Amino acid sequence: MKMNFNFNIAGRRLASEPTGRAMCKLARLVLAALIPLTVLAQQPEYPPAPTTGTLSADGPSADQPADPSSDDTESMFPHLKDTRFWLSGQANFIFQTHPPFHADYSGPNSLLPVYEKATSRVLTLYTGVRLNNSTEILVDVEEAGGAALSTGLGLAGPPDLDIVRNPLLSKAPYLARGMIHKVIALSKDKVENDRGFLSLFDQLPRRRLELRFGKFSMPDFFDINSVGSDTHLQFSNWTVDNNGAWDYPADTRGYTVGFVADYEDRNWGFRFAEALMPKVANGIDLVWRPWQVHSENWEYELRKGFIPRKAGVVRLLAYTNYANMGIYRQAIENFEEGLTPAPEITDHPWHITRKYGFGINREQNLTRQLTAFARFGWDNGKTESFAYTEVDQTFAEGLGAHGVWWHRPQDRAGIAFVSNAICKDHQTYLAYGGLGFLLGDGGLRYGRENIVETYYTVHVWRGIYLAPGLQHIVNPGYNRDRGPVLIPAFRAHVEF
Repeated sequence: MKMNFNFNIAGRRLASEPTGRAMCKLARLVLAALIPLTVLAQQPEYPPAPTTGTLSADGPSADQPADPSSDDTESMFPHLKDTRFWLSGQANFIFQTHPPFHADYSGPNSLLPVYEKATSRVLTLYTGVRLNNSTEILVDVEEAGGAALSTGLGLAGPPDLDIVRNPLLSKAPYLARGMIHKVIALSKDKVENDRGFLSLFDQLPRRRLELRFGKFSMPDFFDINSVGSDTHLQFSNWTVDNNGAWDYPADTRGYTVGFVADYEDRNWGFRFAEALMPKVANGIDLVWRPWQVHSENWEYELRKGFIPRKAGVVRLLAYTNYANMGIYRQAIENFEEGLTPAPEITDHPWHITRKYGFGINREQNLTRQLTAFARFGWDNGKTESFAYTEVDQTFAEGLGAHGVWWHRPQDRAGIAFVSNAICKDHQTYLAYGGLGFLLGDGGLRYGRENIVETYYTVHVWRGIYLAPGLQHIVNPGYNRDRGPVLIPAFRAHVEF
């Protein structure tokens, strides 16, 4: 039996912990999960799996993108194929700091205006087994540690997607993903697929229906972008790597439980997901009453370039959330009537309200090694920001370059700009001294939060990558009385 060693990280919102004991626990958890699975995996080998997000263009001579998530990323150990098993891992460390900056005032949920530094850590062990020619089981275990600048508060676009805002979470390794993946072939012809931690198949039917059940992170399958979705080798800001107005269902660490159905055809696809929502905003516990508290997500993907002979993709996203969310206008009225000493979005009896929103995700090859991307997102803004971050409207654009361009095939570089906004009721709530789960300066002179991020990832040796980066944030937390803030960063990433 040949084994697969590859290390890759699932950049999501994460917690804290010591490394040595944690890695031992990681190994024990994964062995316990895989031993019974290997007994089941005795059927003949033959593949399928998704290549969601692959750029395409009309005609065989179109420039194809150098996808940073593909198998051209080197690891510490060679990638062996032709096995039904998968075993890989990754380690990601992000150091960030900021010098003192101007602030007329600060509140309980402000980014601190004094010098700060913080380092986050995420260790992930990916495992899987292919049970037969169309079914596999995937199990990932994570350990997260370190800290965030100001414990992750004060910014609508926090600078490090690998951190978890809640420092009180358990420090033990945890199950990040555990899912069954089933592929239903709808055509006889096959296309090649890059094996990875989300799919072990080498090929898949060109037309197919993929079903996934279990625990996963919604951005594993929705709002993917080949040059703007990866905290390991690309950008690290929350609202650059994901659509900030997409309040996707997740617990504090960024995971949920549900199912995904994904239909894929030659140059288009459509996917739907139903998933659980947290009990409270950004909470660790999910509500196990899907008939009452739930989230629906839809995405249509067209793999077609808008520049002749250049590959491109457009993705159209929509979602609805039903949960115990407060209403900003009601919280403001309670304060104005003297019922609460300050606006309090959580001061209401249990009730189910709805949030909905839309998003557009666009990427376009400009040359074989240079890709432009853009996102736009909007939500209704009436109900409480609940699962991801406090953004009601967002626009992002950027460029990602692959190192083959300058004869460094494993290097990457990028620059992005994102502008975030909130609706009028949300602005008034914060101006009156209300607190969200991320924001709350005690007052507000509103302005859009504008962020520029740039990075350069250097391949040092085998699976070791180092990346200096820089973020510049104007109107942190939508407040023109604070900032701007400069956040230098340094990332070390290892693929095993």
